[in-house]
Amino acid sequence: MIDAFTALSRGTRLVYSPGLRRYVFLPILVNLLVYAALLYYVISRFGGWLDGWMAMVPGWLEWLNWLIWPLFMISLLLIVFFTFTLISSMIAAPFYGFLAEKVERVVTGQPPLDDRGVMRAGIDAIGRELVKLAYILPRMLLLFIISWIPAVNIIAPVLWGLFSAWTMAITYLDYPMDNNKVSFADMRRRLNARRIPTLTYGGWVTLITWLPLANLFLLPGAVAGAVLMWDRHYRDLGKPTAVTR
Repeated sequence: MIDAFTALSRGTRLVYSPGLRRYVFLPILVNLLVYAALLYYVISRFGGWLDGWMAMVPGWLEWLNWLIWPLFMISLLLIVFFTFTLISSMIAAPFYGFLAEKVERVVTGQPPLDDRGVMRAGIDAIGRELVKLAYILPRMLLLFIISWIPAVNIIAPVLWGLFSAWTMAITYLDYPMDNNKVSFADMRRRLNARRIPTLTYGGWVTLITWLPLANLFLLPGAVAGAVLMWDRHYRDLGKPTAVTR
């Protein structure tokens, strides 16, 4: 955990150092716009969602309103959290990939293995994000269903915590791996091989993602921290394979 936290804190210092900080302004602007739009959308429709949800509660369960309302709030927060993360990551992916490349040059003194041009890499980054979505969304839906199954939902908070950490690890550690021609399947294999560093780093990123407004400025640091984690924990786990999207 200390190693993962060190990578995150060092990465944050790196991206705001001279020579790198100019590359974080566009990702921050993207995150700010997504954050503001999503917050406005949720606030403007929250009352209607709550009324509609409570209207579906059968009369004989009205005595459980004190429990159903907090469950609705928690579910909504989780949906907003994952929606913000997925949308902002997709839109900012080309900028994050470019930032990861610059950080790797500074940290290792060598460029990534990727030989694509800036335009091609940016277009491919969007496709890579769609692959991530295809992997994450079905599992998120399954967890949401589990959260409403009596008795089974007791373990739902633990599952959500692990899933959040795993999702954040996939989201951010993928940037340096994609830059080094590691396929999505090979990336998951490497993350599984170093599960403790993977989950601890993803857990720290999850925590900063939940910090209102501060997360806008900390997430670029998570990209740089992912480069440090890649170089320390994952680079030596087999030769890079051809990128498949």
